Amino acid sequence: MRHWVFAHAVDDFYQGLVPASIPFFVLERGYSYVAASGLALAAALGSSLPQPLLGVLVDRRRLLWLAPAGLLVAGAGAGLAGLAPAYPMVWLLILISGIGIAAFHPAAGRDARLAAADSTVAMSYFAAGGSVGFFLAPALATPLLSSWGVGATAFFVPPAVLMAFVLWRHQSRHTDHGTPTGLTTGRDRWGPFLLLTVVSVIRSILFLGMNTFIALYWIGYLGAGHVMGGVALTAFLIGGVAGTLAGGRIADRIGMRSTVRLGSLVAIPALIGLRLVEDPRLALILVTLAGVAANMPFAVLVKLGQDYLPARPGTAAGVTLGIAVSAGGLFMPLLGRLADHHGPQAALTALCFVPAVAAALAFLLPPPDSTDR
Repeated sequence: MRHWVFAHAVDDFYQGLVPASIPFFVLERGYSYVAASGLALAAALGSSLPQPLLGVLVDRRRLLWLAPAGLLVAGAGAGLAGLAPAYPMVWLLILISGIGIAAFHPAAGRDARLAAADSTVAMSYFAAGGSVGFFLAPALATPLLSSWGVGATAFFVPPAVLMAFVLWRHQSRHTDHGTPTGLTTGRDRWGPFLLLTVVSVIRSILFLGMNTFIALYWIGYLGAGHVMGGVALTAFLIGGVAGTLAGGRIADRIGMRSTVRLGSLVAIPALIGLRLVEDPRLALILVTLAGVAANMPFAVLVKLGQDYLPARPGTAAGVTLGIAVSAGGLFMPLLGRLADHHGPQAALTALCFVPAVAAALAFLLPPPDSTDR
């Protein structure tokens, strides 16, 4: 499980590098809020559209090369985007990076589930690896891009090359033929899984919306500098790591569905408080709490999805780790247009309503078995 946690962290670093670099594209190149949110859309399209096919493929064959190859492409695309001179090329490289992320998640999610057996806590470590990668992106990228400009994203290509090689060496010890072994069998329940997918997409809208607009909110509305904006984004992602890890342990105590509901409900007052507070330092506490709440259901949704589709863990992981997470980016241009007309505070106001919808739908999720609540 350990190598999958590290690989997930490196892979999702590049998913986090996109929102971390967006304020620098805005400040350095004069991109509008709509253009900036279009970069989030490119990442979402790349990591969403290939997911259904890739999930089916990894459930039928091992494809042990897919995860390391996807990680390499994810790093190369996101890392080289800052060097691209024109917006269309930047957009295309971020799209390619998203395709690499789409290639990584189904195979990694399937094999991580095999390593985790039936432990929600173990899956929370795997999911938290991705959250750590998201957290490290602004923490490392903000000071580097502040000093060297947006082209400094290229400095982050080597970690992808190194981790892809390590993962490929690990995977090469296995035989790349036949169907995966050790998978749980049972009746797939597509109705509950589709409902869970909707909940995951709504959670993604909240998470990616906050990732895209937190720094811009601190800079454009609260009047803080771009470094403070990066600190705010980092605080949100630190809360996300804590929420992911806490979610696995809470789910083992109160059940997976109850944990999904709890995270959605806690996010509502955290976001409203954040929107009402005008002191940037006090707002850091609330944005951290919002990160905890937004990510509390993350690992739980991944495992619950695989429990709904026990015979198709690759497909379930591809959807819950990939397409559902990335699909939230499809809504970023709407938030971007709202921010262009009324400021980033309007985008944050709209996001206050999102967890209420997720909470309402979470109460409709049926149990995967008689033991969950």
